[in-house]
Amino acid sequence: MRSLVALLLSALCALAQAQGFPNKPLRLIVPFPPGGVTDISSRVVAQKLSTELGQPVVVENRAGASGVIGAEAGAKAAADGYTLTMGNISTLAINAVTFAKLPYDPVASFAPVSMVAIQPLVIAVHPSVPAQTLAELVALAKAQPGKLNFGTAGSSIYLAVEFFNTAAGIKMNHVPYKGSSPAITDLIGGQLQVLFDPFSSLYPQVRSGKARGLAVTTLKRSAQAPTLPTVAELGYPGFDVSSWQGIVVPAGTPRDVLDRLNREVVKVLGSQDVRDQFAVHSAEASPSTPEQFGAYIRQEITRWKKVATDAGVKPE
Repeated sequence: MRSLVALLLSALCALAQAQGFPNKPLRLIVPFPPGGVTDISSRVVAQKLSTELGQPVVVENRAGASGVIGAEAGAKAAADGYTLTMGNISTLAINAVTFAKLPYDPVASFAPVSMVAIQPLVIAVHPSVPAQTLAELVALAKAQPGKLNFGTAGSSIYLAVEFFNTAAGIKMNHVPYKGSSPAITDLIGGQLQVLFDPFSSLYPQVRSGKARGLAVTTLKRSAQAPTLPTVAELGYPGFDVSSWQGIVVPAGTPRDVLDRLNREVVKVLGSQDVRDQFAVHSAEASPSTPEQFGAYIRQEITRWKKVATDAGVKPE
């Protein structure tokens, strides 16, 4: 009897909490430094979400270890809906492939709220590289195996390049960076020959002539750079790599709270103002149900496990 009463009281408390949600400020953990594509998306969404929820949504950058530090903080927060995490392709998919041990589980530790945005990567080279097209870059890499250096700012982009290396049958030397800024600096300075990076970070350098853009990695061209072809249309059908983001909360968050968050996030992403702000960075708002986002995360983990296996990349 006591256990039944306790169960009923717990259910009533959860219901009362959900009906009163939110009655205090929320925080949105961003597992990366300010200025990157995940941070930009987060700040756009947080501003609008504050209005819809009637409470401040404070962005908190918790960078480090390919997003592991921030993702762990989000996973271990109270499951009450007041701590959101802006996950992305690294924290919710590729880290599960490249790390031998994670302090969180991308699937079990979180309850998905909604997808937020999808953005292409740009493939660019230093102007001194004698390759005007992607085909010429592949030919150069085959003629000079191991001579070209490619930079990546994170495990997700590293696997994206290995995905391309495998598809093209080439080998380039990997140079890891802690963020896009130092990688772009070295590309512009000529210390780096090839760089794959999110559109919002790299394309301004292409537009200014400091780097030469060769392709984008999504299946369709970017509206912000319509002359850049896709990798798929250049002879690699099915090649599709996106830099994506989505909001998650700790596993165990009450369903009513989760549904409220989903409704408001979807509403925010449907705003023309938000879509316009995303479009400047060639990002596309991609609202979803929690179930759709959860299925997408699991699909991405499976896909990148195969990429890692094919490329001989082992978790560390």
